[in-house]
Amino acid sequence: MRWDRSHTSPDLEDRRAYGPARGAHRGGGNLLGVIALLSRFGWKGIVVGVVVVGLMMFGGNLCAGGGGGDPARSSSVTDTRVTAEEELVRFVGFVFDDVQRYWQREVSGYEKARIVVFRGAVDSACGTTSSAVGPFYCPLDHRAYIDLAFYRELERRFGAPGDFAQAYVIAHEVGHHLQNQAGALGRGEIDSVETELQADCLAGVWAASARERQLLEFGDFEEALDAAAAIGDDTIQKKTQGYIQPETWTHGSSRQRVAAFRRGFDGGDARTCGL
Repeated sequence: MRWDRSHTSPDLEDRRAYGPARGAHRGGGNLLGVIALLSRFGWKGIVVGVVVVGLMMFGGNLCAGGGGGDPARSSSVTDTRVTAEEELVRFVGFVFDDVQRYWQREVSGYEKARIVVFRGAVDSACGTTSSAVGPFYCPLDHRAYIDLAFYRELERRFGAPGDFAQAYVIAHEVGHHLQNQAGALGRGEIDSVETELQADCLAGVWAASARERQLLEFGDFEEALDAAAAIGDDTIQKKTQGYIQPETWTHGSSRQRVAAFRRGFDGGDARTCGL
């Protein structure tokens, strides 16, 4: 995806310095049990388990200090990671602003949201939430929230790499903000497959605009489709528990999510998504 690497978003709140939730366990424990327990709550529960386990393992490695490692090399690796993360923060801000500018042009009276980048856990008007639930939108404070660790899980665990896959996730959350402003979230709850698929569709509408403005590069559209497929409820359940439970779905199947994104992309208008 083509983007301005010097861009700084006025609507991005960086809360990474707050760190993970206090009292989080590191190392040890029945890690598979964590995933098995949380998988009962659909794909978000599974992501909770995956990311919590990742945080346990990654946090443990950081605290271990290493034996016999090269300090100079370790410092270099850390610096590289920090630089890459700072660039990713700018990317999140750029995409978020671009999505919002698009909807400001298309939707009369559109009121801007904000996006919060955090690490570990975060306080919002919807309560204290662990990064393990993945990116989310709180309709009570009009903010989208994301821990950048989710993107690592999206790439490594679910096989959906690429910057446009990351952009799709952001556009999906802004889609929830549109639903909130339109009164489509009812009492402010995001708990139905239909609601999530509509947000996927709205993300597709923005993606079509990005293509028209020549922001998309070769393979970007496929990256978004891969991401939509990778985080379909059926795909995640099959990967993590070996069987599928449609009655527990919260976001829709891979096929449904891909179809919703394509519908928005091909239609190029919020009305295509029923909004």
